[in-house]
Amino acid sequence: MKRLLTILALFGALSVAVTPAMAQDKPAEKPTATAPAAAPGATATPAPAPTPNKGDMAWMLTCTALVLMMSIPGLALFYGGMVRAKNMLSVLMQVFVTFSLIVVLWCIYGYSLAFTEGNAFIGGFDRLFLGGTFDAVKGDFAMAATFSKATPIPELVFVAFQATFAAITCCLILGAFAERAKFSAVLIFMVLWFTFSYTSVAHMVWFWMGPDAYTTAKVVDEMNGKAGLLWQWGALDFAGGTVVHINAGIAGLVGAYLVGKRIGFGKEAMTPHNLPMTMIGAALLWMGWFGFNAGSALEANNSAALAFINTFLATACAVLAWTFGEWLFKGKPSMLGAASGAVAGLVAITPAAGNVGVPGAFVIGTAAGLVCLWACNQLKHWLGADDSLDVFGVHAIGGILGALLTGVFNAPQLGGPGFYNNWFEMKPGFGSILDQVWIQAQAVGVTIVVSGVVAFIAFKIADLIVGLRVTEEEEREGLDVNSHGETAYHT
Repeated sequence: MKRLLTILALFGALSVAVTPAMAQDKPAEKPTATAPAAAPGATATPAPAPTPNKGDMAWMLTCTALVLMMSIPGLALFYGGMVRAKNMLSVLMQVFVTFSLIVVLWCIYGYSLAFTEGNAFIGGFDRLFLGGTFDAVKGDFAMAATFSKATPIPELVFVAFQATFAAITCCLILGAFAERAKFSAVLIFMVLWFTFSYTSVAHMVWFWMGPDAYTTAKVVDEMNGKAGLLWQWGALDFAGGTVVHINAGIAGLVGAYLVGKRIGFGKEAMTPHNLPMTMIGAALLWMGWFGFNAGSALEANNSAALAFINTFLATACAVLAWTFGEWLFKGKPSMLGAASGAVAGLVAITPAAGNVGVPGAFVIGTAAGLVCLWACNQLKHWLGADDSLDVFGVHAIGGILGALLTGVFNAPQLGGPGFYNNWFEMKPGFGSILDQVWIQAQAVGVTIVVSGVVAFIAFKIADLIVGLRVTEEEEREGLDVNSHGETAYHT
């Protein structure tokens, strides 16, 4: 009951002005934060500040570029090939511009709201316009913590890495209402949803004070109390099962309902116009996802290696599961199915990537292929929504499946690494599978509620301002010509 009341209190917290983090000489603490201020009992003479490892820096910059490739061109081509030819450029344009928009907003205020100290639901304004991350006069760069003590990376590297996560999350939503939404409405929605849903969920799941803040056993409870709500609960999300996929998938489903079905849906053929392009996009997504998952270790270390192999294996298992499942139930395996299976596997392993062992990757990938195949066919039919490119069926359902199974296969007895339940001693531990699955389920529930409510309000506001969808005549002719004045193909 206490946690239910806490969840309800979230919306009250989001409706008031965010309290900036307390001014301090050093940047605000986060997992991602700079070295902590001196703890009680510390000596007057500070120890020399640790310097970043060049290998970690190179790894994180590479991972950032890989995640950028996931969106542009990966996701753009994956989505673009699945729509009809008359709407090809509209999808590319929405992905390209949405990505750019969110990167700008991230650097203005999004990063600060997600990754600085505020309250359990949202951060503050300590990093507005990225202030404090770089001192041009002194030439000093603020440091961000990783998951190891005294192992920082430049905070600007972390800012860029997380910017790609925020941007691709918003781009994922676009597939749910492709081929009929107004471009202006899309942009209005994205600003609102990013501001009030993405930053909040990211803060609740990923913000904490960093391992260097846990200087003595006496400050453990105090440091834990400053973390995001779901981090405090002990929810595990290695690379974005809740923050990215469930968050985007729920918003997409709300959008599919509110924007409405495409004209002719269920009566006219709406087959993908270029499946080779979709396959290329899926391949780029798979490649870029190594940066997404393995990069979330924040270091070039054993955790990154585990996340890398799990991402590799689970995706391959999902491709096979979807392919053979489709072959069994529909009579023929399809290229679209194989590509969709790959994305389903990538989605499901995301929260688990560094949190489970190899046995978990086998199970999660296989389950994702079969469960998401069912969701994109039977469940979609039951829901009655025109989710154009199966954002809900793949991302929300795959993300929920992965988040719950993370709670199972994190257990050491099932090959998992466990987790640090004491960041002062840095000793791994694990409670019980049932307890952890319950915590994971609560994190899933909070994400569904936050994303769903914010998406509904954001779509309604966009509808009041400009209207959500184009006219029937414009939709029939295609969004490429009517929204952007150009066509993808000339005959």
